Amino acid sequence: MLTKTSEKPKWIRDAIFYQIFPDRFYNGNLKNDPKNKVSWGSPPTRNNFFGGDLVGIKEKIPYLKKLGVNAIYLNPIFEAGTNHKYDTWDYYNIDPLFGNEKSLRSLLREAHKLNIRIILDGVFNHCGDGFWAFKDVKTKGINSKYFNWFKIYGDKISLNPLNYQTAGNTKYLPKLNHEDPLVEEYILQVAEYWSKKFKIDGWRLDTPWKVKRSFWKKFRLRIKQINPELYLVGEVWHDAQPWILGDTFDGVMNYRLREQIINFFIKDRMDAEDFNYEIAHFLKIYNKNAYSLLNLISSHDTPRILTMARKNISKLILAITFLMTYIGAPMIYYGDEIGIEGGDDPDCRRTMVWDENLWNKRIYYTYKKLIDFRLKHKALRRGNFKPILTLNKLYTYIRKDEDDEVIVILNVAEKQIGIKLPLKEISSPNKNWKDIFTGKKFKVFNNNLIIDEIPACSSFVLESDG
Repeated sequence: MLTKTSEKPKWIRDAIFYQIFPDRFYNGNLKNDPKNKVSWGSPPTRNNFFGGDLVGIKEKIPYLKKLGVNAIYLNPIFEAGTNHKYDTWDYYNIDPLFGNEKSLRSLLREAHKLNIRIILDGVFNHCGDGFWAFKDVKTKGINSKYFNWFKIYGDKISLNPLNYQTAGNTKYLPKLNHEDPLVEEYILQVAEYWSKKFKIDGWRLDTPWKVKRSFWKKFRLRIKQINPELYLVGEVWHDAQPWILGDTFDGVMNYRLREQIINFFIKDRMDAEDFNYEIAHFLKIYNKNAYSLLNLISSHDTPRILTMARKNISKLILAITFLMTYIGAPMIYYGDEIGIEGGDDPDCRRTMVWDENLWNKRIYYTYKKLIDFRLKHKALRRGNFKPILTLNKLYTYIRKDEDDEVIVILNVAEKQIGIKLPLKEISSPNKNWKDIFTGKKFKVFNNNLIIDEIPACSSFVLESDG
């Protein structure tokens, strides 16, 4: 039986997320810029800074509202030494390059006023080498009272060779020792502080599989006692099923789905039957938990989807259409909606482009149309998922919730002619349908939706025509 702490947040089924890498989104306060700031639009490196901040994000909230997103995932904002901030120095302090507590409160207030939620990035597996406890250990060695906060092999810190556990063999990312109860309690109090004092809407939790699950179960209990509607989503790249059963996280970043989307729509590595097999497998193991997963096609850890598609916008639009019409909360990585490109990290972390003349308007209006459509149709946010026809590179399905129904037709390859889609699953099988993009109308005969022609590498998203 579900309890208050095991239930998923009610709002997550209606969520459309937007991920922001703060240093690269918008510079709203020139007074807190780093001294070594490079000009906006310069090629990103692992070490350069551009000056994006929380004030800048607040200034662009109207842009996000117009786009239609209603939830933001912020990459880390706590004080750290790098541009990505995954090397936390002070868990109780906003990074001065991003602003301060007043800046965060102002951003949250503006977002919440427009019904946009914000979740923060919790980096609790490791810290940075500028973290006060680690600095104390570097100075005092085994005599530091924080020595057991880390996994050190020897009596003092050694950099060559490394003798302490790190994240990814990176010397500036010492791993926290969660076997120590003091470490666990410290992290739990940090999460409680920001959750309670600032009324954030949840946490994205970094590399959680590197920490014992018993800790995350405690984390969930403590955070959900503050507010059961706080969303907890883990960065889990592999099998997510054990993490989302109600005692750990509400969802995970759905990298496994991303892989299949790219294999089918972008890389031509499978046919529709293969893709449908993978989708059916996901729905079988995740069941209703699939509705609280965070679905994505790009992130700060992956190449941009347009780059993956080699600028083939038709393929890209197919992937976007599936993302926006599938079960789970879709997430847009900042700039994907205007056609920003980028390869592997750090190239995927380019600065946001604010000159609309440089936007890819076809991509932008596709996102805008699909977001508006998803918000309009409950079937896309809460309905079930049922394949209709899988034929070579043609994949079709229906999303249905009570009396609301949507049909999606995705053709990855050559033109298809004379397609009949059986509509046995439709509540009113003889009603006609209309494509949201072209306005083209389709008729039904004998419970079959008749489609004379589906152009190559194209999609139809159909709603009832009257």
